[in-house]
Amino acid sequence: MAHSVRRDAPELPDFSLLKRLARDQLIYLLEQLPGRKDLFIEADLMSPLDRIANVTTLKQHDVDKLYKVEHKPIVSTSDQLCFLIRPRIKTVKWICDVVNADKAFGRFRRYKIIFSPQKFYACENLLEEQGIFGDVTTDEWSFYLLPLDDDIISLELPEFFRDYFLEGDQRWVRTAGSALHLLHSVYGPFSKVYGIGRCSKMAYESWREQVEEGEQRARQAEIGNVFLIDRDVDLVTPLCSQVVYEGLVDDIFRIKCGCVEFCPDVTSSDKSIKVMLNSQDKVFNEIRNEHFSQVFGFLSQKARNLQTAYDKRSGMDIKQMKTFVSEELKGLKQEHRLLSLHIGASESMMKKKTKQDFQELLKTEHSLLEGFEIRECISYIEEHINRQVSMVESMRLLCLLSLTENAFSLIYSSMSYFLSQSYGIEHLLTFSNLKQLGLLVEQQPGETLTVMESRVGKLVNDKTAGKLTDAFSSLAKKSNFRALGRRLNLVPKSDEEYDLRVPRDMAYIFSGAYIPLSCKLIEQVLERDGWTGLEEVTRMLNGHEFAVTAGSNGSDARVKTDSQRIILVMFLGGCTFSEISALRFLGREKGLKFIVVTTAITNSARLLESMLDNHA
Repeated sequence: MAHSVRRDAPELPDFSLLKRLARDQLIYLLEQLPGRKDLFIEADLMSPLDRIANVTTLKQHDVDKLYKVEHKPIVSTSDQLCFLIRPRIKTVKWICDVVNADKAFGRFRRYKIIFSPQKFYACENLLEEQGIFGDVTTDEWSFYLLPLDDDIISLELPEFFRDYFLEGDQRWVRTAGSALHLLHSVYGPFSKVYGIGRCSKMAYESWREQVEEGEQRARQAEIGNVFLIDRDVDLVTPLCSQVVYEGLVDDIFRIKCGCVEFCPDVTSSDKSIKVMLNSQDKVFNEIRNEHFSQVFGFLSQKARNLQTAYDKRSGMDIKQMKTFVSEELKGLKQEHRLLSLHIGASESMMKKKTKQDFQELLKTEHSLLEGFEIRECISYIEEHINRQVSMVESMRLLCLLSLTENAFSLIYSSMSYFLSQSYGIEHLLTFSNLKQLGLLVEQQPGETLTVMESRVGKLVNDKTAGKLTDAFSSLAKKSNFRALGRRLNLVPKSDEEYDLRVPRDMAYIFSGAYIPLSCKLIEQVLERDGWTGLEEVTRMLNGHEFAVTAGSNGSDARVKTDSQRIILVMFLGGCTFSEISALRFLGREKGLKFIVVTTAITNSARLLESMLDNHA
């Protein structure tokens, strides 16, 4: 079931050191406020903090009580308050209110604010404006990187995508540069850095500035090449339904900080169970990258093998039984527990994902990717909207249509009308956000229209016209996606049967229908050792590509060879589990190991939810 790994594949660096560095720095910062204190933690820092320093560790360093930041009056009676927060104006304003309320009551306390991963001038300026700058001490917890698994590291900044790509806020760019600098400092010099996208170029320049400012120390290289990629270089991939096991678990149960909470329906009990999903889970590790259609067969075989292992006990003597209990039984029980959970999760997903609706959805997506039966796709999307199935799902399909077919611009106004009628007029602002980001394309005023396009434009602007499919019947405009697909062979030929049991390329992660553009770019650049020969591709992707020789990998030839085959890929704006599975497949094929560093794990729901106008 699990794909074989080339024997010469290099060993990955030990990223647990990043956790130890983060924990030690946090402990140091807490000890700067000596004595008993209460700690207030911002909600989205609680899960990452739990992976770094648990409650016991915090208690050992004089943290008395822990509270979640809830932006309301506090109940703490401690004389020392410590706030562990993101650098957000709303949260800083709440802290100002807490301090000023204490002042009004004549209460004296000591206050410390720890910003993570860094503090911004705007936050300190607000403290000064509110008159409490001298009453609090501030510091930074430079917690840039959280290892989620052996080959996945996250900055845990889900707001990065909206802030940079929609709002144009560049505040997190230096954070990304600092994360890269930390990896460079701990795991030795990189040999080459490739990148594409404006944000990637800025992050690279920020990192280079920090390298030049800092102390240069000779270190043995553990990572060879680095690839930086902006999320908006490939917006199609995160909009596609995930069908590898780990991606499906994320879509349905939401993996958060490497953990998932399986509901009672999965656990076959009256309570939910939180499970860590990583390579330490032997059952999960063997199915995480597999197409979901192959998972049940593996789990069934695993259950039979487990039963056979248990049955060995029947013919054992006392000595053999003692050895079995001390050496094997505990491991078998743990494997049995995990197997039961993954079988339960698979059954739950099967109920949701094998329905006719889901099969029709996948068929529509594949048709959009391949550029076939577009009229039928429009009809399906229209029905989806009219039935009010799910606003996020409807938006996802519309965005996929827009990105794969430029002609969608001609029905923009009509689609926005139907959406506002089905889901509420307030979502017109969300529609505007998607348009601003480039996920939806509107016909620009003043563009020259053919006679047919003029007729279509009149039709779709007439609210009594009825079916949108009629407006789309004879349009043949092609988008950059279509040209990129031909140039990079992103869409395998549909007349060839794709055997998901023996995948032949990265397209297996989407049932053989599509190779992720992001992963194909990485493959091409690594094969060519740069962007030479890809000039047409980069032009269609709006450029900002670069390839820089960053340093030496040391004198030891063996070390150099191993490190050169370890590739660090940083996604700025989020990365899906499907892309991670694709890169793992590519690594197995090429004898490489990929380390994925991402600002956050994303999927279609998270990406589109971040565009909602009520997004906080």
